[in-house]
Parts: sequence; structure tokens; C-alpha cells
Amino acid sequence: MGSKMSVKTTMAAAAVLTGAALSILGPAMGAGPATAATKYPNCKALNADYPHGVGKPGAVDSTSGTPVTEFTVDADLYNANTSRDRDGDGIACEQN
Repeated sequence: MGSKMSVKTTMAAAAVLTGAALSILGPAMGAGPATAATKYPNCKALNADYPHGVGKPGAVDSTSGTPVTEFTVDADLYNANTSRDRDGDGIACEQN
């Protein structure tokens, strides 16, 4: 019976510690409320916050000149602004 008590006590202590860790780490680990990505009215407004544009992960600028490589990678932000991706390369409002 002594070993059952220690297992039960250990499990209870682990549950308390896990709960405490989650309450401390929760917001830092994305457990807080989700915020919607900003939909910009035009590229001028988007470029004011993201000078080189915003793209989805893995996007590559399709240009005959020097490609933009310093754009912000953010799938949610890109998805909110897909209408700003005129050439369909996965980067909205790209500029050097």
C-alpha cells in the first residue's frame, strides 16, 4: 500500500507542476488568444510596415532582375494580403 501512495502522490505532484508550468509558459508558447493578420488596403500601406513585402514560407521572388530576398515571411499575413501578390510568386508587395 505504501508504493501505491507514493505513485499517487507522485502523479498528483506532476499534475500540479505541469499545470503551473503551463500557466507560466502558456502565453509565451502561443496559448494566448489568436490575433488576426492585418489586411492592408494597398501596397503603400503594407510597405510602410514591411518595406520589402511579405511572403509565405518557401516563396521565391519571380523577377528578371535582382530578386527580393529580405521580405518578411509570415503565412497568415501573406494570406490576408494575397490580392497584393500581382505576379503570383507567393510574395505580396515585394520591393528592393
